[in-house]
Amino acid sequence: MKQLLKYRFLCAVALLGGLLFLASCNATDVTTPAKTPVVSAPPANTTYPMPPVNPMSSINNMGWTLADGKHTLFSEYKGKALVLDFYATWCEPCRKSVPHLIGLQKKYETQGFQVIGLNVGGPEDEEKIPGFARELGIHYPLAIPDEELVTFLLSDSDAIPQTFVFDREGKLVDRLIGFGPSSGARIDAAVESALKTTTP
Repeated sequence: MKQLLKYRFLCAVALLGGLLFLASCNATDVTTPAKTPVVSAPPANTTYPMPPVNPMSSINNMGWTLADGKHTLFSEYKGKALVLDFYATWCEPCRKSVPHLIGLQKKYETQGFQVIGLNVGGPEDEEKIPGFARELGIHYPLAIPDEELVTFLLSDSDAIPQTFVFDREGKLVDRLIGFGPSSGARIDAAVESALKTTTP
């Protein structure tokens, strides 16, 4: 009798374990890509990105591919203040942030400043980038980020828009998640701070 109870118990545990394994493997439908969450205002306590999983990695070796197919590395912008703006064409707060970014690019471009728009809207969104740029009058570069860069910078939150401001030495000055009423002033302050750093 004890043997039978022990056998039933082990079978029940195995069955339960198998069901849990199957449920966790199929928790998300891989055929339907999830849209990146969108936020309209930054959270109160924004955190900075996590360090790369591979200690041999560095943001300097990560980059993006421009519309002409040219691959560019973060390290190529040393000496410039840099804004990396992660967006999607369908994201309304992203669209609202664009006029501010255009204004910053025009205001500071002669002072060693560059905005780069990085599309994370998925493969179906990439073909919409040229129309998006024309519609909003974007003249700063728009690109597709390397997966490694996306993982590095958006590992703790994939909400968009996300705006990263780096100084001339490549150090992160500020990170904003979302775009709300106070975001413009916060980006301005971060850019002004980034521009004050000396060229390495």
